[in-house]
Amino acid sequence: MPSASTAPSATALPSPSPSLSSPSPATPKLRRILIANRGEIAMRVIHACHDTGRIAIAAYADPDADALFVHAADEAYALGGSDAQSTYLNIAAIVETAHKAHVDAVHPGYGFLAENAEFAQAVIDAGMTWIGPQPATIRALGSKVEARRIAAEVGAPMAPGTTEPVHDPAEVIKFAKEHGLPLAIKAVYGGGGRGLKVVHRLEDVREAFVSATHEAELAFGNGDCFLERFLDRPRHVEVQILADTHGDVKAIDTRDCSLQRRNQKLIEEAPAPFLSDAITEHLKRTAVAICRKAGYVSAGTVEFLVADDGTMSFMEVNTRIQVEHPVTEMTTGIDLVAEQLRIADGGSIADLEPQLHGHAIEFRINAEDPAHGFVPFPGHIDDLHVPSGPGIRFDTGIAVGTDIPDQFDSMLAKLVVYAPDRDACLRRARRALAELRIVGVPTVIPFDKAVLADPDFASPDHLGVYTRWIEESFLPRIDPSTLTGDGALHRGGDGRPMTRMWIELDGKRVELGLPSAFAAGVAAGSFAGGARAADSVSGGTETADDPSADPDTIVSIITGTVVRWLVDDGATVAADEPVVVLEAMKMETQIPAPHAGILHTSAAVGAQVRFGDRLGHVESA
Repeated sequence: MPSASTAPSATALPSPSPSLSSPSPATPKLRRILIANRGEIAMRVIHACHDTGRIAIAAYADPDADALFVHAADEAYALGGSDAQSTYLNIAAIVETAHKAHVDAVHPGYGFLAENAEFAQAVIDAGMTWIGPQPATIRALGSKVEARRIAAEVGAPMAPGTTEPVHDPAEVIKFAKEHGLPLAIKAVYGGGGRGLKVVHRLEDVREAFVSATHEAELAFGNGDCFLERFLDRPRHVEVQILADTHGDVKAIDTRDCSLQRRNQKLIEEAPAPFLSDAITEHLKRTAVAICRKAGYVSAGTVEFLVADDGTMSFMEVNTRIQVEHPVTEMTTGIDLVAEQLRIADGGSIADLEPQLHGHAIEFRINAEDPAHGFVPFPGHIDDLHVPSGPGIRFDTGIAVGTDIPDQFDSMLAKLVVYAPDRDACLRRARRALAELRIVGVPTVIPFDKAVLADPDFASPDHLGVYTRWIEESFLPRIDPSTLTGDGALHRGGDGRPMTRMWIELDGKRVELGLPSAFAAGVAAGSFAGGARAADSVSGGTETADDPSADPDTIVSIITGTVVRWLVDDGATVAADEPVVVLEAMKMETQIPAPHAGILHTSAAVGAQVRFGDRLGHVESA
């Protein structure tokens, strides 16, 4: 397997005391581990396998054939497909690959089939060890409805919700009239914010229901959704759990994951700040009770909502390792993935006592453009500069030259920052984000920098953010253009694609934003003089070829798939009315009409479109 010499390495965890280390047997019984996942989490499991003396085996889709995790694994096997359904969601293909590779165990990571009881059972039936909870536990807790029943039995606090899936918008409207708004439509087998829509107005129910069930079907293979009363301005607080096969269940620590957009986390921290000791201990006790009642084994997370007045409400149990697990590792010294491997090998956690120290914050570095509504962007990584220094950890699945496909989610890496206290952690995080540079696709780095400058997040005595803070408070008071970073595709004031470049002016380095066609011409040496360059920027050729230059055109703001038209061809639409839904990287994006008039569609449902493609146009009435 080729060397992964271009891979940025993760900084080691803070040195734990001997009692907090994650020892594995000198000769583990589980030696050959298949990783049924991709990207950053595949790399994370590979590291844990190597650290504990095990052999890491990758299984990959065609677009990932040259990915970093494929290079880093000891062995790699093709799953024979190009999309998630035929590869990372294909139980038969993965089990067949595991047989071919003669593996002892399968680690599912997070996402894809990580919380699929049928997959866990198929692995066990094939004579291999499943690194995670038993299928019956996954099935019980994976159903958000059943999980609420278990939580109720141990006295967990809960907001009103349905006890069975809902099947049409009329049921949603009936619930809203009985319990009030806002409410959440949530995938029964969901997670990671997919298949979750928050409704604030009755007129939005139908589209939210359709969108939630569609996302749930795409991401989890099951479109069933249930309802839950949505608490106003709540924080999202969760408890990391470890449980072994000997009956020990331990709450490792809390995390705060309130900074979300589209109900998907962007920034997480541990421990959850500015919570009273009473609330923290109550959440930990409740989490342990729920997992003990469910017969839980391995790593898991119990999630809660906490309102300003201290009201708590159980949300769900994630029966897998979480994306944000590194912040807990940094503040406890416990390698949670190594613990998963050790527990699967029969190890005990009886002597594992978390000893909390310091503070950690994780930034999910997604290939998304926050200046244009966090739309996801596939592309190519042209350059990568990773921050370094004390307390910095960078978990990633990318390197220079990596292609970012549009079939999978948008997360490129996780920047994790540790310091002795929260204020010091914030300062270190600002420095780390200033050093981090990714060129080739837009990322959320400018957004992360803006959040660190916002008093709602950075206050030394309270946390002013909540689960919808980004949409309701932050974005309405910020100029979106300030969230544009360097090194990726941008748009100028007239909507044309822009590229960032630098020049030296009197010996000083200066960055410029130039129209992409002009920048490409400069790079190719095709512009011999100023007049020719000016003609190319403002002349008719680019305008004629650029759909965004036509004020009537509906232009794709992402690369992805046309999911559905919200308005019929030939119908009258209002200015800024959502008319078409696109899906990319497992997220849906609505595109509005440019002005009022008559809609004419040109892109068919199911069509693959690129950023900037014409989808249709609106004829002025």
